[in-house]
Amino acid sequence: QVQLVESGGGSVQAGGSLSLSCVTSMYPYSRHSLAWFRQVPGQEREGVAGIDAYGDTVYADSVKGRFTISKDNAKNTLYLRMNSLNSEDTAMYYCAARYGVIATMNRRDYSNWGQGTQVTVSS
Repeated sequence: QVQLVESGGGSVQAGGSLSLSCVTSMYPYSRHSLAWFRQVPGQEREGVAGIDAYGDTVYADSVKGRFTISKDNAKNTLYLRMNSLNSEDTAMYYCAARYGVIATMNRRDYSNWGQGTQVTVSS
């Protein structure tokens, strides 16, 4: 069972920045893809950004140019740097992992999830 533990959420004013981290217990790291999703109550969980086993990234249109996903294989840690935050970014953020070298933005492709960390952006 893969374990993922997120941290770094919090409250920030519009225009501000936050960084999220997710420590994972996956092995081998090189055979897994990782992603960040977010969910607002009453809405479906949506993909934010993904990074595949080779380090290639994919982003939702709504966060392109503002968010950056990265990982440190040595530390088994996934990151999400969020800049220029706005109120529409307010959500519970989850990291997810799947065994497969290609990252997708479809939540149904991921079977391993963290517990989530709340991000609140005030205008």
